[in-house]
Amino acid sequence: MTHAVHALIAFISDHAAWTFPVIFLVTFGESFAFVSFAFPGTTVLLAAGALVPAGALPLWPVLAGAILGAVLGDSISYALGVRYGHLLDDRWPFTRYPTLLPRGYAFFEKHGGKSVFVGRFFGPLRAVVPLVAGISKMPSGRFWAANILSALIWAPALLVPGVIATYAVSQVGVHGSWRAVLAAAGAAIALGVYALVRRMGWLRTGD
Repeated sequence: MTHAVHALIAFISDHAAWTFPVIFLVTFGESFAFVSFAFPGTTVLLAAGALVPAGALPLWPVLAGAILGAVLGDSISYALGVRYGHLLDDRWPFTRYPTLLPRGYAFFEKHGGKSVFVGRFFGPLRAVVPLVAGISKMPSGRFWAANILSALIWAPALLVPGVIATYAVSQVGVHGSWRAVLAAAGAAIALGVYALVRRMGWLRTGD
């Protein structure tokens, strides 16, 4: 997965015109319940944040692709939940990950209408909560409000660690290849911290 992330970031760094479709694809895939495990959208955005300040990646296509991909992925998951309901309980990938849907249901019961907004920030729950919301017949107006608002916050928030790491490196007067190395290290540390927080949050949802 790490190699795939590096390859994607390198590709859009060299081909700026592809920034929007690539970011859209990976965030859509990560937000769509049935393929989310195969798409490293969160990791790609964290890595992209380190390249935006220097102009290696254009900011607005990154943000637009991330927000639209996340909104559409959630909305399709929700629509499938509304349409097919509990018939999806016995479908892949939930047969392979049997605890995923029960945790999604528990999370939805605990947080109610806020679950779609909150779930955006909780690892594997990001993709399954909109599906559960649809199965549970959450009103569409409340779903869309939570879906769009959470995406508007989630996407910029994932760029911030990389932006901060790059800015910090620029302030210590490091140049050339060492500057790139330190920026990458800072982004990696930010990614590690984020992953730890996400993991802790995921563990709490199972309480």
